[in-house]
Amino acid sequence: MRDAQTGTVAERITSDVEAWVRSTPLRGLVGHFGGDWPAGDLAEVLGFLDDFSARHWDFRNGRERPDAREPDLDPATATLVLDAAATLGLVHPVPPARSAYAHLVVLGGLAHACVRRVGYAAHLLRAGLAVRGEVAVLGSFRPLSGWERVTLADAGLPPDETEVGVLDTAVRQVFGVTTPTEQAGVDAGHPHHSWSSRTYRPDGLPPVRVLAAPSSEPDRRRAHTADTQRFWAGHAQLARGDEVLMVTAPIYVPFQHCDALRTLAVPYGCGIDTIGVDPTLADLAVLPEQTLTPGRYLQEIRSAIRAMRALHDLR
Repeated sequence: MRDAQTGTVAERITSDVEAWVRSTPLRGLVGHFGGDWPAGDLAEVLGFLDDFSARHWDFRNGRERPDAREPDLDPATATLVLDAAATLGLVHPVPPARSAYAHLVVLGGLAHACVRRVGYAAHLLRAGLAVRGEVAVLGSFRPLSGWERVTLADAGLPPDETEVGVLDTAVRQVFGVTTPTEQAGVDAGHPHHSWSSRTYRPDGLPPVRVLAAPSSEPDRRRAHTADTQRFWAGHAQLARGDEVLMVTAPIYVPFQHCDALRTLAVPYGCGIDTIGVDPTLADLAVLPEQTLTPGRYLQEIRSAIRAMRALHDLR
């Protein structure tokens, strides 16, 4: 997913969000789940979709993604959801739009996703993607769940205790590095308050920084995607006009692209491309993607709606 390059930032945001929100697949999903499409401007439609998706497509109820319940959907509904998710940009990976970027940013996540995204970033660089700044691998000190630890063990990968630990291990293995050339951080005695930065310098490639961000609301929650992006921007000295490539999973591309527009493109004036890992690459087979169900896609369509509402409200 790419931010447009014409018009003002506010005009581009409004145009892109409106096209996604008012698309036929999303209208079809709302109608299928019993909703009446509202009249009104984009802000009113986004408000409706936020409330509607909270009632019908929120299966997390404040829990982490692996703990979300799976809804019982009939086959026709499941097919409709999967078809809509594909059209809305949550299924199929696309290659980078450019051959060169100022920075390459890898977003953290669940343990298996951390390993796969770092591996995909290394694949892009070795396939010729040029990065003149740094590769930033972003996570937090979120403790791994028991399920994540089992996933790593079943794949024969080293045990780690935190999200950033998995990212750091993956960077050292994939890029063939052992010791950071620069490191800093604060151990505040709590994962929501602590941060760390480790920079490695692999031969023939740009520097790779592994960054764990603190939460912007440490008394309420762990650091989320927007926190890690903002924290990295403060370290990377982003410049107006910098082109940044974000790597995540296809299912998260719409919502994490909107978060990046809100936290990076708008305040810093940089360009953002967001792509998902290509699951067909053989060198990622050590830890294949988990099965993505219709319920997972509905949940992340809701995430995209909420991210677009926050982005639209920022204009």
